[in-house]
Amino acid sequence: MKLSLEISDEQASRLREAAERLGVGVEQLAQAAVVDLTNQQAADFEAASDRVLEKNQELYRRLA
Repeated sequence: MKLSLEISDEQASRLREAAERLGVGVEQLAQAAVVDLTNQQAADFEAASDRVLEKNQELYRRLA
């Protein structure tokens, strides 16, 4: 999927600087950031759901 977005001049400057420091292209860095963000959210959700399931395990057993 191709995505277009508008960012401020300051954000664009920081993105370019970070990409230069890392030796990658701006688009590559932006794509990596999106991947990291979406993967982290999935991991956070999974950890939270595991905690809820473990906490309520006895209740779920009784309801079954």
